[in-house]
Amino acid sequence: MDSVVSDATAVSAVSDTPVAVGIPAQQGTEPREPEPGEATEDGAQDWQLDHSRAPIATKIVVAGGFGVGKTTFVRAVSEITPLQTEALMTRASEDTDDLTATPDKLTTTVAMDFGRITLDNDLVLYVFGTPGQQRFWFMWDDLVRGAIGAIVLADTRRLTDCFPALDYFESCGLPYIVAVNHFEGTELFEADDVREALTVPAHVPVVIMDARKRYSVVESLLAMVAHALEATPE
Repeated sequence: MDSVVSDATAVSAVSDTPVAVGIPAQQGTEPREPEPGEATEDGAQDWQLDHSRAPIATKIVVAGGFGVGKTTFVRAVSEITPLQTEALMTRASEDTDDLTATPDKLTTTVAMDFGRITLDNDLVLYVFGTPGQQRFWFMWDDLVRGAIGAIVLADTRRLTDCFPALDYFESCGLPYIVAVNHFEGTELFEADDVREALTVPAHVPVVIMDARKRYSVVESLLAMVAHALEATPE
C-alpha cells in the first residue's frame, strides 16, 4: 500500500493535474475545439469566442426610389431584429409621394434601416437602407460614409426613380451594383435590357432579385462584395 501511495504522489509531483488513486483515467473527456466555422452548442461562432481576433466588419448601403423595397431587403436578410424608422404616411405627403405603383403602401422610412448578416467566419456585413424621398436625401452623406459599396434597387415600372441614386454613387466614386426588385404581376426583363435602359456601364453588375427572399438578397450582397473587391482590391 505504501508503494502505491508513494507512486501516486510521485506522479502528482510531476503533473499539475491531480491524480485520483484507484480510479482509472477517463478517455475522450477533454473538450474538443470547434472546427473553423463550426457553431458551438450555444450557437456562437468560433470567432465570437476567440477574443484574440475580430471579424472584418464592412458596410453596404441600399438605396433607390420611394417604395422600391429597401426596407423589405434589409428585413429579409438581417440575422438580428432590424432597426427600422417607419412612419405612417399621411395626407400631407399625397402631393409628393407617388403611390401609383404601390397603392397598398402605408408607411415610409424617415431615417434609415439597419441590419446585420454574417456571410463568412470572419466577414460581417452591416446593411444600411437609405430613405427614398427627396426631402430626406440630405442624410445620404452620413449613411454612405465608410461604406465599401452600394446596392441600387430598381423597379422596372418606374426606372427613373433610381436615377438620383445612380448619379449620386457615380459622382462620389463608390462602387455599386443595380438590383432589379421583381414585383409579382409585372413583366420580367433581362438584366441586359435594364442595363441599356439605365445606361449603366458594362463593368457594373446588374442582377434580377426578389427583396422578400433571403437567398436572393444574399446573392445580391455577394455580388456587391465581389464587385467592391474588384473595384478596390487594396
